Amino acid sequence: MQTICAISTPYGVGGIAVIRVSGEQAVMIVDSLFTSRMSLREAKSGTVHFGQIARGKEVLDEVLCSVFYAPHSFTGENTVEIACHGSLFIQQEMLQWLIDAGCRAAEPGEFTRRAFMNGKMDLTQAEAVADLIAAQSKAEKDLALSQLRGSVSNELAVLRERLLHFTSLIELELDFADHEELEFADRTELTQLADEIAGKLKNLLASFRTGNAIRNGIPVAIVGAPNVGKSTLLNALLGEQRAIVSDIQGTTRDTIEDTLVIDGILFRIIDTAGVRETEDRLENMGIERSRRAARNAQIVISMSDADNNEPIIDFPISATILNVLNKCDLRHGKTGNGKICISAKNGDIEPLKKELVRVARESMQTCAVMLSNARHYEALSRAYDAIKRVREGMANELSGELLSVDLQDCLSALGEVTGQITNTEVLQNIFSKFCIGK
Repeated sequence: MQTICAISTPYGVGGIAVIRVSGEQAVMIVDSLFTSRMSLREAKSGTVHFGQIARGKEVLDEVLCSVFYAPHSFTGENTVEIACHGSLFIQQEMLQWLIDAGCRAAEPGEFTRRAFMNGKMDLTQAEAVADLIAAQSKAEKDLALSQLRGSVSNELAVLRERLLHFTSLIELELDFADHEELEFADRTELTQLADEIAGKLKNLLASFRTGNAIRNGIPVAIVGAPNVGKSTLLNALLGEQRAIVSDIQGTTRDTIEDTLVIDGILFRIIDTAGVRETEDRLENMGIERSRRAARNAQIVISMSDADNNEPIIDFPISATILNVLNKCDLRHGKTGNGKICISAKNGDIEPLKKELVRVARESMQTCAVMLSNARHYEALSRAYDAIKRVREGMANELSGELLSVDLQDCLSALGEVTGQITNTEVLQNIFSKFCIGK
């Protein structure tokens, strides 16, 4: 493959920029522009060398070049990383010099794609690279790092290996179809394995809600009657005047949302219209959106105060409900009857923030391995449906030929997640979303 180059640091002026070069000719091409006491072609892998990038008598910059020989590099190819000064002119000029010397500009995600193609990582780990770069919170970083280290792929590899063994035995039976008395695959053991795989896939699929919430922000809906301080609470949490606050009932007629990080966890806070009986058609539309936000949230803050203390959540939801009593500064020492006491107006909301973090962490701890990628969820849903068909087929004593079809469907879906079975269009779609230089 042709040697590629790209700027790997974010666009803009900075103290240092890094330009990555990868391919069979990477060391030779960079060395043709590098002047120092020692040639890069003589350098050992994993070493760093100081020198200048120059053409003839024209010196572009003083740089540090890190040399990595295949397969001991990110891409699995010969790689040189050039650390230069962060001038935009120097960065662009150095790219042009490298292209003139024999490189081509890398496409989005091409370095990571080469790492995948060269067996340095599977597809779930490659996608985790992009998630790690985009992480906005500690929890999101930890999740991406866990997947980069193989938490999802290792779990699926074990399932796929065991399933592949039984599939091979059933295929062997089909090769000896003329001898009906031969049965290589123990049906009882296959039933037990199908049950086990179905259970693990079900748990992985259930983890997607939490994993997706960590990635995009745990949705928290603030629900309550008008004028209990929902918008004031949103503003207090965000530390800015994000929502209009007024004594007039029905001021908030649509959901307002924003994100914030508390103790390394990203939350997506949703302020909703006050829930009450009204003839106002527009306000009723806002109230219906409030109910929808509560149904879709992972955590619901059910907010009340001394004047509006009636329960508002009178419809089914699956979220964790935090009962919050606002304006506690006006209660003159009275307790909140088991509710979380806050004063949104005075910014006294620490008890609520601690509860939000506690609930979020509890949900994370229930999942040993978490899905956060919609592509993985879709493929594993198909694998789960296929293994359920295998279980049903076993119960109905279907032939090995029919069982083999569903087993192959399950194996194929599992392989799509890790990239053992994929196609060029899927890879192009995944890596096109990466930034250039990664």
